[in-house]
Amino acid sequence: MMRFPALLTGAALAVLMGAAGCQRPADVPTAAGPPPGLPPGPPAALPDSLVLTPVPAVVEVPDTLRRAIAQLHAALGPAAAALRPAVLEQACVGYLTLRRTDPSFRAGLLAVADMDLPNTEERLWVLDLKNAKVLYRSLVAHGEGSGHLRARRFSNQEASACTSLGFYRTAGSYDGIHGYSRRLEGLDKGENANAYNRYVVLHAADYASPAYVRQHGHLGYSRGCPALPPEQFKAIISTVQGGTTLLLSGPGLHSRWLDGPVATRRFLARGWG
Repeated sequence: MMRFPALLTGAALAVLMGAAGCQRPADVPTAAGPPPGLPPGPPAALPDSLVLTPVPAVVEVPDTLRRAIAQLHAALGPAAAALRPAVLEQACVGYLTLRRTDPSFRAGLLAVADMDLPNTEERLWVLDLKNAKVLYRSLVAHGEGSGHLRARRFSNQEASACTSLGFYRTAGSYDGIHGYSRRLEGLDKGENANAYNRYVVLHAADYASPAYVRQHGHLGYSRGCPALPPEQFKAIISTVQGGTTLLLSGPGLHSRWLDGPVATRRFLARGWG
């Protein structure tokens, strides 16, 4: 995937400057109101509001499984504190449903990215479910077409440059223009099923690094790939070998794999294995 770093829009830059305590230019009205003599106008639009979108609970998840997921979240410890419980629930239900449907999915390993979080946060987790351990947590970029600080638009279409939400199965690794990379198979028809043909893959990118955030105040953007920091990509890509379940979660996620009853039957029979 090609690198397409982008600058923040003026509005988004103003938000960041305010958050950082930067001095406001003299000709910009302050929060106290408009200049004397002008009628009050609507509040300024915040295209990259940091108020996260509420995540609906997965329907028909029995209390037995819901408690087990809550216990897992607590056992994962501080490294998973920013992983929202409802997103973890989505990921676990999908993982269990996929494992019941196809046991060849890798047992006990789950990767989940909350693409609603700002791209300045480490919003990708690789989890060892059996040992309740966070193996990796890292930054991850979203597509140029999906938004700025947060991914707000998603598409399965060719040339959209958007992130596609849904469940993925990791496939083979290869050496491409970004070096060591891993193919992804989208498992949700209409949501991410074009990912393989779009070459949406895991790969490294310098615009997905902490250094880029320090310099620009945000990550750069891919053409839809969940691009990883150069410091971590080899370890992450090596760990999520073919057959690993990956969820890219975000506003408007729809997936046939969010099947609470099926997931529960799998959990009661085999646990997280």
